[in-house]
Amino acid sequence: MSTDYWAVLGDSERDQWRYVPLQTIGPLSFGMSREDAAATMEGQGFAATPHNMGGWQATGRTQWRVEFSKPQPARRSRPAVKCYFVEGAGLTCVLVDGRLGPQVTHEGIRLIGRVPSELFEDMESYAIRHDVGLRSTGGGELIVDGFEIDLGAQRAGDAVVTWALFCNPGEIAGTSWDIAPAEVWHHW
Repeated sequence: MSTDYWAVLGDSERDQWRYVPLQTIGPLSFGMSREDAAATMEGQGFAATPHNMGGWQATGRTQWRVEFSKPQPARRSRPAVKCYFVEGAGLTCVLVDGRLGPQVTHEGIRLIGRVPSELFEDMESYAIRHDVGLRSTGGGELIVDGFEIDLGAQRAGDAVVTWALFCNPGEIAGTSWDIAPAEVWHHW
């Protein structure tokens, strides 16, 4: 039986991105247009696949998902990054896949493709060292105050690794749970 489907890229195989809460994640800036995001990501070696998701909530604004993938063997054909855009607001959310996505670092903590308990230990240590609080996300994960992310875990064979959702809901929503489409919370 082939286990390549569950393969997880090592950090040395991933693009290395930095995250600035509510501003940037890697080469992407919150609020940028779909077209600018596609051009930026193409410059990083990613191919874009756009999907019109229809109207966003009751506003009638169109929401788009743009999936970004790097050329890889067919067994690894899932997107590494999914970006979500709302008409008139631009880029609002970025979902980074735990198995194939870039490694995203914030405050020296690697967030992607980690064993969840190890990541949570690093976050708790950071919170203690910097005397900042921890909060619980809508999914029940602990996050350092000010990190402005939501974490989840996805299967990698007989293990699990972390994925992350980075959002800036701006003035059109209150939280990531208000702006991110429901499909995000079912990322596997």
